[in-house]
Amino acid sequence: MGSDVLIIGAGSAGSVVANRLSADPSRRVTVLEAGTRVTDPEMRRPELWPFIHGRSYDWAYRTTPQPGLGGRALEWARGRGPGGSSLVHAMAHMRGCRADFDHWVEATGDRRWSWEALLPAFIRSENFEGGAGPVDPVVHGTTGPLPVMLPGPGLSSPLVQDYLTAWEALGVPRIPDHNGGEMLGATPNSLTIRNGERVTVSDVYLDPAAGRPNLSVLTGVTVHRLVIEGSRVTGVAITREGRDEVLHADEVILCGGSIGDPLLLMRSGIGDPTVLEEAGVRPLLESRGVGANLHDHLLGAGNLYSAAQPVPPSRLQLSESMTYQSRLGLGETAGTVDIVVGCVVGPSASEALTAEAGGIAPGEGWTLLFGVTNPTSRGALRISGPDIGDEPVIDPNYLDTEHDRSMFRLALERARLVGGSAGLDGWRGEEVLPGAGVSTDAEADAFIAKAAITHHHPVGTLSMGAHDDAPVTPDLRLRGLDNVRVVDASVIPSITAGPVHASVIAIAETFAAFYDD
Repeated sequence: MGSDVLIIGAGSAGSVVANRLSADPSRRVTVLEAGTRVTDPEMRRPELWPFIHGRSYDWAYRTTPQPGLGGRALEWARGRGPGGSSLVHAMAHMRGCRADFDHWVEATGDRRWSWEALLPAFIRSENFEGGAGPVDPVVHGTTGPLPVMLPGPGLSSPLVQDYLTAWEALGVPRIPDHNGGEMLGATPNSLTIRNGERVTVSDVYLDPAAGRPNLSVLTGVTVHRLVIEGSRVTGVAITREGRDEVLHADEVILCGGSIGDPLLLMRSGIGDPTVLEEAGVRPLLESRGVGANLHDHLLGAGNLYSAAQPVPPSRLQLSESMTYQSRLGLGETAGTVDIVVGCVVGPSASEALTAEAGGIAPGEGWTLLFGVTNPTSRGALRISGPDIGDEPVIDPNYLDTEHDRSMFRLALERARLVGGSAGLDGWRGEEVLPGAGVSTDAEADAFIAKAAITHHHPVGTLSMGAHDDAPVTPDLRLRGLDNVRVVDASVIPSITAGPVHASVIAIAETFAAFYDD
């Protein structure tokens, strides 16, 4: 079986790339996906997103025990099936801010990765609705595939509306939404929800293209390794319907994500030779950055309060507003984002704090999440053996730097500031977590080590960069191989302030736009 383009992974990036590249009827495109079509009706219900992790459409990875988290290991949900992690994520759609993409330009030397250059891709991808007044075409798109909804008061929780008003009273500016280039301020989250249901990227990019005669989407495929001869990939070794075979293509595009891509490359003999040899894999191409630069967002779960009045169930996805702030002060309106505080319409606590949370039931409590938006801690992942069934070793090295620890303390301080403010008097019973016993820096650090959970945003394991040590070039070519590209969150050199999903889609849209140049 031969193709012009073979895409490995039908997740968010893979769905976009498959749609855009197969729009040329002369180009034969094949997509390989490990998972199968997801029919679980609970996947569609926005408010259930935290409770569907661990099901058959979740890769259900797990980190190594983390010294910065008191030795805790975290579960890492990643979607498995057409749509990828858009099957299991929290549906928040936040592009990032100008300052985030300045870092991308610095790493790559390529203006294509600036905010201004990416803006057309953000606009092209979305069908935006909501907000006050007509949609601004300079910022938002209304004809793209992906529905992006900015909830109004009729959908937002009354608790969240008072939370936003409380921030304004404290001096935090109210902004139209998170996606105009500056994120500092208070606003509801924009969400990829339509008619009350989750929308996956496969729904709006891959499925509408599935009838094209030049596009083949193969699900339930196990991809073992790339077959490499010299500086080219000549085939991909897979198992499909119980049969081993090798598929051939002129070009291979990796869209397997920040975990799947580097693991596949390592199994294929590409990476740090020491890591490969320890795992029983013969090195074919030295690329020491494969699997390195792993980083992720953490959130503290949480600053928990009992409720002074019943908290109505969320009509959206529980975490309805993330308020981004600067370390410099509450009133900052532009520049680098340092911390985030989010409002959850219900009780939320990490697995390490379940007992201390006191068994507060839904409707009887609410939570402020808090975290660091631009962490400086860096980890790595690697294979433990030559086969896909060998468990990966995933070490994000959380809270390794004083920057991250001090910013986390500040985020907790800001959460408690708004949680204890007059604007939330009508909702606040008592502060259950962290409670009166946490006041010093040392006490805050100990609480954060127990409270921190992943925000599900791993990036950077095949970072793009201008220097020769970067695994991927600024035009998304894998260094050392002539016919392999990488298009997903793994190429992000430094994380955006908010959820990375919108940026992943913009990367894929931008790649498709320059693919034939």
